[in-house]
Amino acid sequence: MPIDEAIAPVIALIMGLIFIPLVLAATSRLGLYTIVKEREAQVYTLFGRVLGVLDEAGLRFPLLHFGFPALLTPFFGKRYLVDTALRQYYLRDQMVNSEEGTPMGVGIWYEMRVSNPEAFLFRNANPDGSLQANVASSTISTLSNLEMDKMLEDRHQLSREVRATVSPLSEKWGYQLGSVYIRKVAFTDRQMVDNITEKVVKRLVQVTSAMKQDGENRVGLIRSQTAFKVSQRMAEAAAARPAVVGEALNAIARQDPEVLNAVLDILENEQLIASGAEVDVLPRDCPVLLQLGGGGQGSTPAHPAAAALKAAADLSRLGPYAG
Repeated sequence: MPIDEAIAPVIALIMGLIFIPLVLAATSRLGLYTIVKEREAQVYTLFGRVLGVLDEAGLRFPLLHFGFPALLTPFFGKRYLVDTALRQYYLRDQMVNSEEGTPMGVGIWYEMRVSNPEAFLFRNANPDGSLQANVASSTISTLSNLEMDKMLEDRHQLSREVRATVSPLSEKWGYQLGSVYIRKVAFTDRQMVDNITEKVVKRLVQVTSAMKQDGENRVGLIRSQTAFKVSQRMAEAAAARPAVVGEALNAIARQDPEVLNAVLDILENEQLIASGAEVDVLPRDCPVLLQLGGGGQGSTPAHPAAAALKAAADLSRLGPYAG
């Protein structure tokens, strides 16, 4: 095989590696094709007029989308690349005054993306700066002359109001405004900070004392209710006791009357002993002393129940003489 025929494929490969990129670059410059990246839009203009927008990622052929005018774009028009990725900004120390006249610094965080590349390019010379100014001015107008408590506590609601205020104008400029959040509300006056800190500490002490007192009141209420229920139950039990005892005594009386009499005697003696009355114990075979002592010479019972007990004991001792 001749040497020329052997190196011909190599030369062809080298020439292909060199010329193919040149051909692709030339066709791209002529606008025959373009590659749209993710989160990117390409705006084509011709003679000062917008031909169209390519915003879907991938290989695209402007000739198929815009027709023959797309071939004139590289010579008489322009292609704009617009980043449509989500962007986040934070505006620090936006000064506002509360209703009490306190100067305060506000931090605003917001996110946005370009939703209309054509409006973004041609409806505002500085859309980013205009959007930031719009967000800042809307925040200041929304928060100014508000009560300090509302400004500190209702930031979520205020953020939604700011977003609702800014969104219509931002859409005209080609933006889609995402979340807006008033991230920080700070006091700029050091003395004011100290005063507020002192008030907060006092308020915390008051709240703590109120909570403690409320807890003690609740405990006292629970205790009183418990004591009331216990006393109520005890009264019910005391009221039911006679009926229970009566039923028991009736049952004993039906079975054995002597046992009942013994029980009654025991109960009577217990009552007598519990009363603390003075009791005289006499021999069984001394009826004379009983007749003499019953007159009250030095051994008079101090309680009627004791006297009755004594009389009953005497009668029991006298036996046949009692009649």
